[in-house]
Amino acid sequence: MNLPQIDPSLDLLRERRRLIDVRAPVEFAQGGLPGAVNLPLMDDEERHRVGIAYAQQGQQAAIELGQRLVAGGIKRARMEAWQQELEQYPDAVLYCFRGGLRSETAQQWLWDAGIERPRIRGGWKAMRKLICDHVDAASERPMLVVSGLTGSAKTPLINGLGQGLDLEGCARHKGSAFGRHPMPAPSQINFEHAIGMGLLNLEDPQGPAVVEDESRHIGAANVPLIFWRGMEEAPRIRVEMPLDWRLAQIRKDYIDDLWALYQGQYGDWLGWALMRKQLSTALGRLRKRLGLARLQRLQRLQTLAFREHERGNRQAHEAWLGPLLTEYYDPLYRHQLEKHPHTFLHVGDWDSCLEFAKDWSARHAA
Repeated sequence: MNLPQIDPSLDLLRERRRLIDVRAPVEFAQGGLPGAVNLPLMDDEERHRVGIAYAQQGQQAAIELGQRLVAGGIKRARMEAWQQELEQYPDAVLYCFRGGLRSETAQQWLWDAGIERPRIRGGWKAMRKLICDHVDAASERPMLVVSGLTGSAKTPLINGLGQGLDLEGCARHKGSAFGRHPMPAPSQINFEHAIGMGLLNLEDPQGPAVVEDESRHIGAANVPLIFWRGMEEAPRIRVEMPLDWRLAQIRKDYIDDLWALYQGQYGDWLGWALMRKQLSTALGRLRKRLGLARLQRLQRLQTLAFREHERGNRQAHEAWLGPLLTEYYDPLYRHQLEKHPHTFLHVGDWDSCLEFAKDWSARHAA
């Protein structure tokens, strides 16, 4: 029988439809669709064995092996997982890699149990193409890049805009040696999908985008090349704030917010140990650029700051964050500015840049 299919569409993502990915866990880990839950037809080992059978004996032999492997109690457990999900999300949609045999098999089993749900025609592959095309198309529309020295609160500015796209949030990384997030970084595919969702979530998804000035590499993720080229060619504004303001902001980013994340995820003791390790390791990675003498000085200041932090004085971190800004990040930014000079549409304090970006977005609305 012909089981129902629906065409791949970005509306499935905009509407936040629940998506059931029936691929193997290893495939899902490499990249799922936004909003999807992985409830596989076959686990990794079963998929591996079926794949060998397909390569050596053909499709029919692979199908027969799959039916033997996923039978009895295993089949009942997989069915129960799908049924429980559909009880909570009755409008959910199924998909596999190409919308073929695996999602059709899941559909058939559900049909036999009296449940009719469609699968996505073309599956994951067709949906991924739509997302990537949407990201590439955004590079052809107006784009504004927000620049500024480290600690200029560019990310909060981006997040304060209806047309702001937070690339660092998509990468779960702040884009610096100290920017690693406690949560695991997304795969490259999931990073690209997060950018696509970020664009879909703009107040005007077909309108302009405002992004932070980033290198193409954000942590372990790479900004898609066509989108990156659009960023390179886009007009810029620059936030300029005094050192004490930036120092307070970077302490919030690198210490207060990071501690809150670690504490919330791991508790006081382990969270504290992991945060200390992350910050000390990040500082150590700058040895080549800082030089040994400067690094050792900052490491001593950092150690003292940790001791003060344990006594409740988080502001003590400014003793090593201040030199880190003035002796490393600020000269690095100015060097990059000299190497790749830009004409800025606006240069001003944080509030004026926020207002300029809002006005610019309104002028360039679709």
